[in-house]
Amino acid sequence: MKLKLGIRSIGEAGKHAFNHNRQIIQLGKLGKVEEAIRIFFNMTHKNLVTYNSMISVLAKNARIRDARQLFDQMSLRNLVSWNTMIAGYLHNNMVEEASELFDVMPERDNFSWALMITCYTRKGKLEKARELLELVPDKLDTACWNAMIAGYAKKGQFNDAKKVFEQMPAKDLVSYNSMLAGYTQNGKMHLALQFFESMTERNVVSWNLMVAGYVKSGDLSSAWQLFEKIPNPNAVSWVTMLCGLAKYGKMAEARELFDRMPSKNVVSWNAMIATYVQDLQVDEAVKLFKKMPHKDSVSWTTIINGYIRVGKLDEARQVYNQMPCKDITAQTALMSGLIQNGRIDEADQMFSRIGAHDVVCWNSMIAGYSRSGRMDEALNLFRQMPIKNSVSWNTMISGYAQAGQMDRATEIFQAMREKNIVSWNSLIAGFLQNNLYLDALKSLVMMGKEGKKPDQSTFACTLSACANLAALQVGNQLHEYILKSGYMNDLFVGNALIAMYAKCGRVQSAEQVFRDIECVDLISWNSLISGYALNGYANKAFKAFEQMSSERVVPDEVTFIGMLSACSHAGLANQGLDIFKCMIEDFAIEPLAEHYSCLVDLLGRVGRLEEAFNTVRGMKVKANAGLWGSLLGACRVHKNLELGRFAAERLFELEPHNASNYITLSNMHAEAGRWEEVERVRMLMRGKRAGKQPGCSWIEVQNQIQHFLSHDPAKLRPKNIQIILNTLAAHMRDKCNTSDMKSAFDIL
Repeated sequence: MKLKLGIRSIGEAGKHAFNHNRQIIQLGKLGKVEEAIRIFFNMTHKNLVTYNSMISVLAKNARIRDARQLFDQMSLRNLVSWNTMIAGYLHNNMVEEASELFDVMPERDNFSWALMITCYTRKGKLEKARELLELVPDKLDTACWNAMIAGYAKKGQFNDAKKVFEQMPAKDLVSYNSMLAGYTQNGKMHLALQFFESMTERNVVSWNLMVAGYVKSGDLSSAWQLFEKIPNPNAVSWVTMLCGLAKYGKMAEARELFDRMPSKNVVSWNAMIATYVQDLQVDEAVKLFKKMPHKDSVSWTTIINGYIRVGKLDEARQVYNQMPCKDITAQTALMSGLIQNGRIDEADQMFSRIGAHDVVCWNSMIAGYSRSGRMDEALNLFRQMPIKNSVSWNTMISGYAQAGQMDRATEIFQAMREKNIVSWNSLIAGFLQNNLYLDALKSLVMMGKEGKKPDQSTFACTLSACANLAALQVGNQLHEYILKSGYMNDLFVGNALIAMYAKCGRVQSAEQVFRDIECVDLISWNSLISGYALNGYANKAFKAFEQMSSERVVPDEVTFIGMLSACSHAGLANQGLDIFKCMIEDFAIEPLAEHYSCLVDLLGRVGRLEEAFNTVRGMKVKANAGLWGSLLGACRVHKNLELGRFAAERLFELEPHNASNYITLSNMHAEAGRWEEVERVRMLMRGKRAGKQPGCSWIEVQNQIQHFLSHDPAKLRPKNIQIILNTLAAHMRDKCNTSDMKSAFDIL
């Protein structure tokens, strides 16, 4: 009897353990880690499955350190325990830790080897993965080979992927689909079609990969033709085609396809709702949401995101409150909505209430603080993060750059173990934003030394740095590098080239780049017009404006700043006033301070100072330093001391440390013989400039950028001055041709 009771009690304990294990896994999927932990510690009977389930839950919810601590506490481990822990490291992108654990495993199965090879391939360490593949004992196991093929294909190394594929002693459908996925995911649809047609056996995954590939490359016609040929399309087939139609704005066709679906699962409903949200048709999305027979967390979160996207935060909160099981994705979505609406403190309160934060949740809150300029709070959260990914680090770099703290941004950048292209671009863009143009170019050099290839964003930023430095020779070198790198067709790069050449005085080169751009946009036109204005080509600016209008490109505020500037440089006061009137009446553009600044400069250059001053007094926007500076400059030219003094006083309030304003007013007093006022202004300037950084200038000398600080005796050597004078003389002799000297940046 006792024996029977014992057996029954063990059975009951096992049953309870089974139920608890299932609860732990379910709570983990919902992101409710604390509840899962509470159940785990309250369990009186824990088995190996319990421990393995808890390790998996912790790892998948960014609690990898807790997972490892639990793993180390286990008195008995099986192969599943080791594999679960390695899979946890893989999930958190921690290759080194996974590798260390793999090396000390008492035994391995095929899954262990496949996990570790996948770990290396995802991190781009293909040589390590290939070395491991050679050591796999069971050469007939396809999982390891397939992981290696997928790794090569993902990186676009199709020849290597094909070699592995051909070397496989046994191939399965996954092997073929891994090769096919490499082609489709990298946009190589011609090769993908050839491979697909050569496949002796296909399954629905093969067909879906082809449809998805054509959708991704924008070839909806081919995608549709293949979709209709799928022998037995599954939910993924229908959803892939539906999302493709929605992505390219074919909402009616997407809805028609949805209505045609023979059976709709929750994924299908969610896909259609998401397409409405993407198209900002939130009311339609809500109608469909209400008709859903079964809703999951994705359904609720999609509607919450939809309301947030159209600025209906209260409605988003109502949906969130109605949600039966609030997971971390929904919580993060609502928190992000609060951040987008500037309600940072409310977002912080919500963040504090979330039980277990995943990396997306951490990053969203850090980004919120960063965008609000609250970098101390952002840093505090950043330091608390258990696992930081590249987004975390890059967000901090961008945040400090936006706050003007480039020293801190650089510290964060240097502390990164692995820097990606976004990290480099964040740093370079930060230097550009803070007018540290030389540092931006130096970063490009360092990037090359570390073996990182620049992308279109890198080129656009460094070209802008060249433009602001008027570093034509370095800009030319970058142009050549862009041609070799294949980014010449990128619109952002093309527009940056136009601006660079224009600011360096090479208008013909700017025009050539403009003509070479296949499909120009408004920024292209604005860059060209601004270039004409800067270099005094008013007639060309007018012709460009007319051509732009004839091609039905609608001008914006920047276009009119360029046009007014062109009129100002050419002294075309009446034409400038007509342009200003046209901007307001014909295009309904409200003038900005920059427009008024151009107008004041325009009127001031032709001596219409009273009219310029009345323009300032009558405008609706707050005057900026550029506007008062234009008026001050005009007052000096036309010797209107009284009005000039008034403008200077406004400038002293806006730019107390800008020496040029004091010098202009001082010179005006000197020209009028008012020497006491000269001394007063100079004393005032010295007081305001105390403790400030000295002025800095730069010049290209023998294809290198030299910078000079005021009162720097090291830069005042006769030899240096002679080099500069010789360089200037050479530029004057041959202003159009520059010898092809070796770049100081060594980027080619």
